[in-house]
Amino acid sequence: MSALSTHEESTHGTAHLSRNLGLWAIVALGLGYMTPTVIFDTFGIVSDETNGVVPSAYVLALVAMTFTAISYGRMTRIFPSAGSAYTYTSNTMSPKLGFLIGWSSLLDYLLLPLVNALIIRSYMEAFFPDVPPWIWVSVYVVAITAMCLFSMSNTSKVNGLLVVFEVVLIAVFIVLAWRALTKGDGNGTIFSTQPAWHADVSLGHVITGATLVCFSFIGFDAITMYTEEAKDPSTVPKAIVLALLIGGAIFFVAAWFTQSLFPTIEDFSADSLENSALPEIAFLVGGTLFKILLTSAAFAATAASSLASHASVSRLLYVMGRNGTGPIGKTFGAVHPTFRTPANAVLFVGIVSLGAIPFNLDFVAALINFGALMAFSFVNLTVIAHFAVKRKEIGTPMAIFRNVVLPLIGVAFTIMLWWNLSRESFNYGVIWFFIGVLVLLWITRLFRRPMNINMGDGH
Repeated sequence: MSALSTHEESTHGTAHLSRNLGLWAIVALGLGYMTPTVIFDTFGIVSDETNGVVPSAYVLALVAMTFTAISYGRMTRIFPSAGSAYTYTSNTMSPKLGFLIGWSSLLDYLLLPLVNALIIRSYMEAFFPDVPPWIWVSVYVVAITAMCLFSMSNTSKVNGLLVVFEVVLIAVFIVLAWRALTKGDGNGTIFSTQPAWHADVSLGHVITGATLVCFSFIGFDAITMYTEEAKDPSTVPKAIVLALLIGGAIFFVAAWFTQSLFPTIEDFSADSLENSALPEIAFLVGGTLFKILLTSAAFAATAASSLASHASVSRLLYVMGRNGTGPIGKTFGAVHPTFRTPANAVLFVGIVSLGAIPFNLDFVAALINFGALMAFSFVNLTVIAHFAVKRKEIGTPMAIFRNVVLPLIGVAFTIMLWWNLSRESFNYGVIWFFIGVLVLLWITRLFRRPMNINMGDGH
């Protein structure tokens, strides 16, 4: 039987995921997850926190994420399986610890599709205040779930179109901002150093801003969830780096022009500083028509993020279910024989996303980010565990640098972000983690039953 044929059956006797994603399709899924237009949504808040150096905050966040991205790229070469931090930790440290890391990540990944549905609900309520919100949430969630259910290939194509649309509108914004600057608005030039640093800024301001914007980069890590659907698994590490660098470039350039045009927050209303500044920025730069267009791009960005986040978390549920032995594991570990997607996991994520009907954005936002930081920390630690401890590749200064120093720097940056995590997010994350401990005790019968690790690719 050929290597490809072995993928036709999974642990539970169903069809395996289909390998139909190319390099740029995977990069687009990562960019869709990252939502490039978020730079405008959060600009007022971040500019206030940094004293007007938003581009520097994005640079620091990009540097922090780069070390973790390197670790992700290295580990996905060693373990070309979906599951991301869960898979790497399970195989290099302990399946039980891996379960807890996967469980922690689930909190963030499950809630991101719900957050996107909440954002769409708020957009639609603003345009159609008389329509019951549950209608918008239901229609939107059903549409996203259906696309993720029936075909990953078509999902990636729709995501790619949406990403292109939002990037084109960001480019139009840059052109309009450049014209305004040449006319003397804002700093009057794009070549001023004011957006990067000035007398009223300290390193503490930049670190605080980086903590706020670093979560804009979450998405490059989700790329690893598509490893078993990549036409060539070796392209996944490249896709991770490309998504991070392209996303970082978009964030930086857009932030630079926005900060140059709006060196202070005096031009923004209180609502823009508390919520999204995107509509006001668009109106000030290009009038009503551009406000409509950029808001449409924000719609597209949110939809792209919904598709990417919905698809990725369903893959995490699939891999964790594939490693299970009970009815829950068999349910989530199944792949639809026709659609070649983890259908039950996709549907479950859709059901969770319907939580956008009763909940509000403030409450849900307090729940996320804990698991992502835990996953980032352990991916860096798995590099040390695999290369330095297991393989003992520490015989030269370069080996020590690659296998110990670089991942430790990644851990240090992650700890810095942990330190600045909101109290609500940390508290909810700890509660979720200890629920995971109880679940682990139950499924292992107080650690008397071993946990299985099925790589799904011959490992």
